[in-house]
Amino acid sequence: MAEPVAGVGRFKANYAVERKIEPFYKGGKVQLDQTGQHLFCVCGTRVNILDVASGAVLRSLEQEDQEDITAFDLSPDDEVLVTASRALLLAQWAWREGSITRLWKAIHTAPVAAMAFDPTSTLLATGGCDGAVRVWDVVRHYGTHHFRGSSGVVHLVAFHPDPARLLLFSSAVDATIRVWSLQDQSCLATMTAHYSAVTSLTFSADGHSMLSSGRDKICVVWDLRTHQAMKTVPVFESVEAAVLLPEEPAPELGVKSKGVHFLTAGDQGLLRVWEAASGQCVYTQRQLPGPKQELTRCALAPSAGLLVSVTADHNLLLYEARSLQLRKQFAGYSEEVLDVRFLGPEDSHIVVASNSPSLKVFELQTMACQILHGHTDIVLALDVFRKGRLFASCAKDQSICIWRMNKAGKVACVAQGSGHTHSVGTICCSRLKETFLVTGSQDCTVKLWPIPEALLSKGASSDSGPVLLQAQATQRCHDKDINSVAVAPNDKLLATGSQDRTAKLWALPQCRLLGVFSGHRRGLWCVQFSPMDQVLATASADGTVKLWALQDFSCLKTFEGHDASVLKVAFVSRGTQLLSSGSDGLVKLWTIKSNECVKTLDAHEDKVWGLHWSRLDDRALTGASDSCVILWKDVTEEEQAEEQAKREEEVVKQQELDNLLHERRYLRALGLAISLDRPHTVLTVIQAIRRDPEACEKLGATVLQLRRDQKEALLRFCVTWNTNSRHCHEAQAVLGVLLRHEAPEELLAYQGLQASLEALLPYTERHFQRLSRTLQAATFLDFLWHNMKLPPLPVAPSAL
Repeated sequence: MAEPVAGVGRFKANYAVERKIEPFYKGGKVQLDQTGQHLFCVCGTRVNILDVASGAVLRSLEQEDQEDITAFDLSPDDEVLVTASRALLLAQWAWREGSITRLWKAIHTAPVAAMAFDPTSTLLATGGCDGAVRVWDVVRHYGTHHFRGSSGVVHLVAFHPDPARLLLFSSAVDATIRVWSLQDQSCLATMTAHYSAVTSLTFSADGHSMLSSGRDKICVVWDLRTHQAMKTVPVFESVEAAVLLPEEPAPELGVKSKGVHFLTAGDQGLLRVWEAASGQCVYTQRQLPGPKQELTRCALAPSAGLLVSVTADHNLLLYEARSLQLRKQFAGYSEEVLDVRFLGPEDSHIVVASNSPSLKVFELQTMACQILHGHTDIVLALDVFRKGRLFASCAKDQSICIWRMNKAGKVACVAQGSGHTHSVGTICCSRLKETFLVTGSQDCTVKLWPIPEALLSKGASSDSGPVLLQAQATQRCHDKDINSVAVAPNDKLLATGSQDRTAKLWALPQCRLLGVFSGHRRGLWCVQFSPMDQVLATASADGTVKLWALQDFSCLKTFEGHDASVLKVAFVSRGTQLLSSGSDGLVKLWTIKSNECVKTLDAHEDKVWGLHWSRLDDRALTGASDSCVILWKDVTEEEQAEEQAKREEEVVKQQELDNLLHERRYLRALGLAISLDRPHTVLTVIQAIRRDPEACEKLGATVLQLRRDQKEALLRFCVTWNTNSRHCHEAQAVLGVLLRHEAPEELLAYQGLQASLEALLPYTERHFQRLSRTLQAATFLDFLWHNMKLPPLPVAPSAL
């Protein structure tokens, strides 16, 4: 392998999560507030609050029981939010602060399936899976009514819009609508016209009529004065939601007269407007390309002039209520993310392929989402051409699509092609110019598709519809599924990786075989050319990444570290490092020269299928089966700068500490040493204080002048010193000062005092035992000394 190019720059050492695109809606109710600024939706155990303008999740509310949310409702005055959990607890939230103001038992014997506030925002009705309907006063905090009589789950409750009438409507699985009088505490009327579950109840502005929709493909307009059906409108689809439109002209929706008009959303996947009097459909939304998506929810915020509809794959579409012009799109849940790519010349957007026929394009600055329809089955792979505006996708429907993003950021399908006989699982675009793309399929073949000149001309328009692509060459390359194809930086070579455990090198455009890379023990998931050297990287289900020489097809290096299949590999740092992602949920950064894993990034919880790097090589993008897309930022230089600044600061502080000790300014010195958070440095200061002739007085005075947080830190350091017999005297001296001069109640308030005492006691007892033994030995020696009888000294003979 060639040596890395000189002056490449520093190796990367770490990536940090810059942004995370997570699921925020997994089905269930959605509700807009009156201003249309916030969108409330359920995601498992949480109710998420979205800022409609930015698409960001402002708050995520979760009850203490951490059970799934079964129902919620926002009061008409937008002040109170109530949630019900599977644990039969109701929580009242001050949602702007994210705090629970009241928690109480639902008293239902089964989970709450529906809830609704009355127009005054003081009464709350709950319908349970136990067939009961209860009414609560949320101001005075008590239950006011308990209605029985419904058979089965009560999945709809709604108050009459006139608070003076005190009427509550409910519907259960028996398809009957019951009217309850709160004043008489009884069932006032039973309304029957539907033959299957009623899905929505909405009221006219004057309160004289009500609209109900059902899965029996009819909508019924009721006279609430007589509780009789005024009009039954067959709508020829199973309706999941219907809303009454304001009685004012809306020519764009076909509403020209003042009569009752309503909008339906159902299994045909289109919003439609109906005139109740004639039973005619006066407006049908234009059918989007791609497979039909059933609409599961629809809600109107009249004062904001907005309408939100929800598709079966959890996309939320926000429309202008008067014109049904699409204003915003939100992708609530992406299921399994299969591939991700940066888009745009400045990497301003990302495109996500998930377990769906539609693609999602996010603008990184505003997180605005576009949902692209073009395929009829799950999109499996993506790739982007060099300039960043043109990209390609391939899918299980055996087709490929080419998409173009205009300068405004809008994306449209500009070309389509088909020819494979099985799912197209991998795609790669030409690297030098926008001239061709290559696809690999489960049919074991590779196809080369030239890009038509019509797409590349400046005057090309997407209004004329997609151009038809024709394959220029088809080559059977492997005996099993082709999982990955890669085009070399010079557009002259093609690498293929297959389930048959081999990678192969081909000459383009003839697709002539040049050689085989064999050595992996299991199938290959990814092949990638180095941008600088004549090297190919392969990632395999055997848990390894291998580097191969293109000249002689020999294995140069093997990288082992993943616990499971390696699904993607990418060259970064101009070919000197590798990023790999695996089915263990890990992303690893490798330095090629040293064979070393520099960093392991652990932020995903499942297989990381998607991995891409930015043009400036300063960011990476990953997508995984945990439905998360993570944008990673290279923080190597930032961390190195921080480390350097930290080292310089420590040198300055150490010098300042030496100066303070020399000047005998012990209080400042001790405070500075504690701020460095180094027990040994603090020990040096304590020792210096104790060496002073007036040791005891100076130590006590100095320690007692410290702040409380500094004393807590000093106590922690004492625990460390006390474990060593050489330093235990300093620890005991500090402890002595604190125990003698601090009140017991103050000591007990110290953070972590109990843990510190538990750590201090055993070593202190050991030190005292050792001191006791030493004292006994010294006393014994002293006793011996005083009781020894010395023989008289011999007298020197006198001189003769």
